[in-house]
Amino acid sequence: MRTILNLVLLLGLTAGALGAQIPEGVEGTYEPHPEALKAIDQLLSPYCPGLMLSQCPVEPSRMLRDSIHMLAGQGWTADELKAWMLANHGPEWQAVPDRSGAGLWAWILPPVALMAGFGTVVVVARRFSRSEEEDDEGRQFRSDPTPEDEARLREALRELELAEDPSFE
Repeated sequence: MRTILNLVLLLGLTAGALGAQIPEGVEGTYEPHPEALKAIDQLLSPYCPGLMLSQCPVEPSRMLRDSIHMLAGQGWTADELKAWMLANHGPEWQAVPDRSGAGLWAWILPPVALMAGFGTVVVVARRFSRSEEEDDEGRQFRSDPTPEDEARLREALRELELAEDPSFE
């Protein structure tokens, strides 16, 4: 019984909150303005540092989103809305860098750094995967030892063991 009561209470509170988001004078289903959504998606919230304006749950942020939607309804473009918000709250709330001037570097440098890193990985991988039969100077090595080589290696190991512990004689 208690769970049902909590569920009914939760639904009642949710319905009230959802109804409060429809601007005054708008009847029926509310459709957000596309220009406002475009502007909001390019801004950080001044009330929730680290969150986008579209994701911030606090009341001042909701009011700012409502203001942006209202201005978009009056014919403002996304760029004008973004400029208005940045003029009122400061340029540090711009989430997407400009595509001109100094902001252009934020669009150019990451792909260039990514390609340079990929190129470095390819070069290093080729160097390490080079044939084991070739050293740094390009000299060829035999991969299979000949019987003479094996005999020389065994003799060298025997001499090494004798030098370390004379009890093997």
